[in-house]
Amino acid sequence: MRKGGFSRMRIGQMTPGTRAFFVATSLFAAGVAIVDCWSGAAAQPAPVKPGDELRAVYANSADIADGKRLAETTCAGCHGATGVSMTPSVPNLAGQRAPYLYVELKAYQSGARGASAMKNTVGFLNDEALVKLAAYFASLDPAPSNPSNVAMSDPVRSGQAAAAACAGCHGDDGVTKTAGFPSLVGLDPQYLVAAMKAYRSGQRKSDLMKSMVASVADAAMNNIALYYGLQKPRRAQTSAGGDSAAGEAAAAGCAGCHGAGGVSGTPATPSLAGQDATYLATALEAYKQGSRSDETMKGMAASLDANAIKNLSAYYAAQEPKPPNVRKPLTADEWAQRCDRCHGVNGNSNDPRIPALAAQRMDYIEKALHDFRTGARKSPQMAAMSEVLTDDDIKNLAAYYSRQKARAVVFIPVPSK
Repeated sequence: MRKGGFSRMRIGQMTPGTRAFFVATSLFAAGVAIVDCWSGAAAQPAPVKPGDELRAVYANSADIADGKRLAETTCAGCHGATGVSMTPSVPNLAGQRAPYLYVELKAYQSGARGASAMKNTVGFLNDEALVKLAAYFASLDPAPSNPSNVAMSDPVRSGQAAAAACAGCHGDDGVTKTAGFPSLVGLDPQYLVAAMKAYRSGQRKSDLMKSMVASVADAAMNNIALYYGLQKPRRAQTSAGGDSAAGEAAAAGCAGCHGAGGVSGTPATPSLAGQDATYLATALEAYKQGSRSDETMKGMAASLDANAIKNLSAYYAAQEPKPPNVRKPLTADEWAQRCDRCHGVNGNSNDPRIPALAAQRMDYIEKALHDFRTGARKSPQMAAMSEVLTDDDIKNLAAYYSRQKARAVVFIPVPSK
């Protein structure tokens, strides 16, 4: 627990009346006078730079009392009288890590963190005032956890539930047992979503499919496609017919788009390996006649007679399908394990520079993650973490951390060895 002469202790372990936290030494250079925090004089904020050293600043009970009076006049309207926010998308500050609060307040002052309301609120405060504010909020009991009724979404389970309506034609787990209906396993989700949308719009002709997908929202389509993309592909449980050996020669002209052996390497192009032969033959005939619109496929199918179509379909039906390159999404618990590396177990940070997330407002966490993902809020580390999160991931993480029990932690110096 010791690093650079400092150790971490909980409030209950400290000497009563004195608490300490750390600020960047460049902000408290020796010999620089601090303007009285109640004078209202404008501060000259210095930006906090990466690599700035931290030194201990002590806050006693009188400092915390001063911080409370200042918080009541400048912060309570948005963040609550006790640092527990009742304002949408405004964070709780109670029990937050004091060094983090101090550094972020400095960032608002310098304009490094954008928010005109916050800059206007804290812009006139000097360093001593910021120290006392940070100490006061850190001294408060953290907000209680929020066991909300918001259910954490699981796109794979949601897709499985929605796909139950498809099983009658396309088979359990998307492996068809009915000739004329395609298997849905082995298809990239991007292709499968595009196909469902084409049926819904009428671009692809099938009254049955149009009625099935008419009321399916885009998010549900994505979940259905993801579910099928993650199932183990197997050949269709139907009879192929035709001469697969004869069809292999004809398949040479298809490999450029559909891949060797009918395993596509392009998400927008379907794999044909293991597909139901009757469905493939029907689709090729539809392209040839123009009832299914695709100029490339129409040109490819134009020279095929009925026997060639049957043989080509038999060849692809006999091939072994392979899974598309689809990763199972991480659960909220799995994402949280990654976040906890910096933010502490269950969001209770032990790093003075990194905020605690436990029991934070759910809507605030959502907003912060969206802002990091879009670049509205700057942090190379958080940008890298958030850019791969889906909207569902963000909602799940926000719900997860809002439900965790927050634990107050303070930081005190000990003599170096």
